[in-house]
Amino acid sequence: MERFGFVGLPNAGKSSLFNSLAGGGALAAPYAFATTDPNVGVARVPDARLDALAEMSASRKVVPTTTEFIDIGGLVEGASKGEGLGNRFLAGIREVDAIVFVLRAFGDADVPGPADPLEHLRIVETELTLADLESVESRIDRRRKAARSQPSDAALADEVAALDAALEHLAAGTPLYRAWPLGAVTDGSDGHPHRAALRSQFLLTDKPVMAVLNLGEDQLDTAAELAAPIEAELPGATVLPLCVQLEAEAAQLTGAERAELLEGLGLGEGALERFVAAAHGLLGLHTFLTTGEKESRAWTFRAGWRAPQCAGRIHTDFERGFIRAEVIDWADLLDLGSWSAARDAGRLRVEGKDYPMRDGDVVEFRFNV
Repeated sequence: MERFGFVGLPNAGKSSLFNSLAGGGALAAPYAFATTDPNVGVARVPDARLDALAEMSASRKVVPTTTEFIDIGGLVEGASKGEGLGNRFLAGIREVDAIVFVLRAFGDADVPGPADPLEHLRIVETELTLADLESVESRIDRRRKAARSQPSDAALADEVAALDAALEHLAAGTPLYRAWPLGAVTDGSDGHPHRAALRSQFLLTDKPVMAVLNLGEDQLDTAAELAAPIEAELPGATVLPLCVQLEAEAAQLTGAERAELLEGLGLGEGALERFVAAAHGLLGLHTFLTTGEKESRAWTFRAGWRAPQCAGRIHTDFERGFIRAEVIDWADLLDLGSWSAARDAGRLRVEGKDYPMRDGDVVEFRFNV
């Protein structure tokens, strides 16, 4: 399960965003450090394809994919030196797969703190960069000595080269996600040769990033205009403008009431659907599906994965003993009406170990162990 950590200044709206996605559970209060321990929530990812397949198969059980959200306490200027929640805050960020900057754009006299999202971004980027600089400076000499004593260890040499490059960027005040653009992550790679070498270092700025721009209700009509400066400042990153307070209120409703509120406020499908689409795009995540009378289920995989790797998401034996995959696009399967009808019509594709899985594939894996 992929984990997304919400990072921002106090009162930026992190806890309200958590509530809008996870359906509640976090204290959202207009004072600093209302969140002292991380709130962790798991949300079921809506998928109309899965629902349609489950209805076709009359499945007794439906299992969507899930995403984990972590509301980490507010970061303040000086956090890298222990201010505010300091190291406790930074430790929570190291454990996530991607960082979501929550940047406040709304003004409210009752809520302290700046309402300039660019100022929010400047502070959080500076603190993460300083924390990484300290980490690299404390480790690099030991790794250099180890590399000199083991000259035949290519992996260690690559790690030292990557640490040297990271040190140069961080000392100049540049976060690594700016120095090494993450666009290539969507093809299943790490996006830069140094990134794989630094994976074991768990550096804060060596993670994919996106931003949620927290708007007031009166700013929704100018959302695109307000998001433009953040998009310019974070080229290539998704910037998602939301009125987080309204989304959190809508998340407390269900069914028709929620749909009516979202439609009345012009919020579309709601925060969860929009966030998941952006977050999955950030990490290069796709979905394949399995369906039958017993269960219909959605499974996430990384772009570029081959059929055996995806089989391993179901069980390691499936990957170890992979023989072949029988595959059909979800829409084609629905048109035909059943797996047996697809087989009779000759519409199932038989794919081998080199098949790159596609988003929306419905599959049965054949294996032998």
